[in-house]
Amino acid sequence: MSGKAAPRGRDPAPAPAPTPSPRPHRRRRDGVFSWVQGRSISRGLSPLVDPVRETYCIMTSLYGSMNPADSVTLSTQTHGAAFNLEYSPDGSVLTVACEQTEVLLFDPVSSKHIKTLSEAHEDCVNNIRFLDNRLFATCSDDTTVALWDLRNLNSKVCTLHGHTSWVKNIEYDTNTRLLVTSGFDGNVITWDTNRCTEDGCPHKKFFHTRYLMRMRLTPDCSKMLISTSSGYLLILHDLDLTQSLEVSKNRSLRGKRSASNTDLTTSSCSLPGLRSQNHQIGTIRHSEKNPSQSCARTEREAGFPRNSLEVLTPEIPAERDRGNCITSLQLHPKGWATLIRCTSNTDDQEWTCIYEFQDGPPVRASSPRCSLCLTHYIEEANVGRGYIKELCFSPDGRLICSPFGYGIRLLGFDSQCNELCDCLPREATALQEIRTIYSHSDVVLTTKFSPTHCQLASGCLSGQVYLYQPKF
Repeated sequence: MSGKAAPRGRDPAPAPAPTPSPRPHRRRRDGVFSWVQGRSISRGLSPLVDPVRETYCIMTSLYGSMNPADSVTLSTQTHGAAFNLEYSPDGSVLTVACEQTEVLLFDPVSSKHIKTLSEAHEDCVNNIRFLDNRLFATCSDDTTVALWDLRNLNSKVCTLHGHTSWVKNIEYDTNTRLLVTSGFDGNVITWDTNRCTEDGCPHKKFFHTRYLMRMRLTPDCSKMLISTSSGYLLILHDLDLTQSLEVSKNRSLRGKRSASNTDLTTSSCSLPGLRSQNHQIGTIRHSEKNPSQSCARTEREAGFPRNSLEVLTPEIPAERDRGNCITSLQLHPKGWATLIRCTSNTDDQEWTCIYEFQDGPPVRASSPRCSLCLTHYIEEANVGRGYIKELCFSPDGRLICSPFGYGIRLLGFDSQCNELCDCLPREATALQEIRTIYSHSDVVLTTKFSPTHCQLASGCLSGQVYLYQPKF
């Protein structure tokens, strides 16, 4: 937050020339970040207190005052349902993936419409992912992926062909600059954007499994998580996207119910061969700032193979004897946990659950060290059956925004919006409802926090897109 210019007014009466003296501090021109940092240093806490962390705590408290600020929906409304929202990394552009082949672009600060890509694809647009502040990718039910440049939206950079069914989500490995996509054909495909031409990018099939729903990379790109409509959650540890894994040819893809707070039963498979090893790992809370990097490092030091596969059946409250479909999958921005939304096979219950990544001692040499532990959960409204609802973390990971009927619900790990590492429960406990806002005229399908502003966006089945900001 930059300082404001001094207000204009009547000139004061002339004063005698002051004697030279030390220039006083001008606090009122300090921004929030500078004020927090100065307070930490003055208390002698600079080695212990992260100014960014305390600043985020202040910013998170503003979300309790969230209210609908504006609607950025076009009056024509020919675009159909809003399936996905994505901000550019610098927060300057908000993009909307729409049901009727369109992609909408808005200025989230002024709420003004920038551009409509009216024929972005030949079928529903499902997901958008920015590779940087200018280049972004879209995927569609037309089985293609398209690359776009904000500096020239009159045409695509290129169209990528490789999937044989609906393409549902896109990830980007910042280490290798590989684009990673997944679809209902069960394939996870990598695309080499380093060698991108007008005809496309070199690509290869990295992974295949049946009933694939969603695929995500952890923030440090050391793990890949895959959810399935059959209720399994697959984790590839110590990820190496340069290898190709033929998992579909192996018959031992099995999982045990996991995520107990007293012990963790998993089925782990090490590629190639996928020899299943059942084991129990005692619950050990991590103290590392980045558990994903810690786990990957210890696995390499112990000689564990790259891309070790772990197959879990996440524990869902009140759903122990029924199957589940994991429809939405997100990762904590610091890599501490995974967030899922799942429905029962009978479609009569819907849950949002948080699973913390665990570091534990190895039981067998072929077993990966990380698993998941259920920490928080909440039952959802279960409105709009048959549609996938995409939830999200706030940029600091303190809050979750979940579609809730015709509105949104802000959820915290506790009532004070503390970080997950500061309020881990001994047993799985309910998420705390911070605020519920009803603003739409139809079922909300997608939500997204701005990465740079205290702002939130949501989109619904009828195509409305709302922005939310604090109001005092």
